[in-house]
Amino acid sequence: MTGLDPTDPLVLDARTLQRRPGSMQTVARTVSAPAGLGVAMARVPEGSPIELDLRLESVLEGILVSGTAELEVAAECSRCLEPVQWHEEVDLSELFCYPPTDARGAIVEEPDESEDPLPVVQDDLIDLHPVLRDAVVIDLPLAPLCREDCPGLCPQCGYRMEDDPQHGHEESDPRWAALAALLDEDDTPA
Repeated sequence: MTGLDPTDPLVLDARTLQRRPGSMQTVARTVSAPAGLGVAMARVPEGSPIELDLRLESVLEGILVSGTAELEVAAECSRCLEPVQWHEEVDLSELFCYPPTDARGAIVEEPDESEDPLPVVQDDLIDLHPVLRDAVVIDLPLAPLCREDCPGLCPQCGYRMEDDPQHGHEESDPRWAALAALLDEDDTPA
């Protein structure tokens, strides 16, 4: 029992490729975006469509999955916090290894000692969830912008600088505060 649901659109059936190097199949489908696909200020809205155009190739070590995922990204500008949306195309490429077998062909459970083990083909099924998540999250900007020259917000009051580029606050050097207090005393009528 693998725990993989063969009816899940992000789980691919690879029975036709199993252990036949050189064979290939293409997969083109639209899936709904899973939850948690994003970073702090940019994300793929849950349930939004993702267009997958994939190629599955059987190689000696396993099945190589490569292709693209086209999706919509919703974000907030990191300077002015206005909502931003754009279309993104993400490249996918991952080798899914065959599980180790003994001389009779029976699957052998071997502990994987490597730090970052390759994903494994499980009962002729390939789970694209982690591959898609990793590719999308790495591709998203950590500080998205609505445009390159976005002036952002006033750091003192939060006013949108886009609305009035001349907006500003009178600032004085704190070292001159004592002299400013003397000026204020001289301005009062006697």
